[in-house]
Amino acid sequence: MRKSQRTAALGLSALGMVAGMVTAAAPAEAASTPSGACGSGYYLIDQHALGSVADVYLFYNGSSNCAVTWVRSPNGTRTYDLRVNIERKSDLKSAADGGYYNYYAGPVKLSAANTCISWGGSAEGTRWASGWEHCG
Repeated sequence: MRKSQRTAALGLSALGMVAGMVTAAAPAEAASTPSGACGSGYYLIDQHALGSVADVYLFYNGSSNCAVTWVRSPNGTRTYDLRVNIERKSDLKSAADGGYYNYYAGPVKLSAANTCISWGGSAEGTRWASGWEHCG
């Protein structure tokens, strides 16, 4: 009887570990707006069209920039080649994201108080990058 109780306990323990792994591996909920991808406290300071497929958005919260490349009319099944980046002029540090996404690339965040930034993105081969701007 003891052996069957131990086997049952080990089986339940293993089942609990597997359930925990499945829960931990669940993806985060996607943002529903470009500003939502950056989170609260960021406000829109610039945006640029990337052809007819997407737009790249730049947000700021007083000390940090956040950028997102957002598909204009996603159909939920197509995967887009999207990229987004921010670079800080003072030390050339950058933050970037890119890949094949259904809705958006990013967000990428970079602190940039008292310096200029360059930012940009691409969608389906249409690329755009700013010069050094938004200095502050």
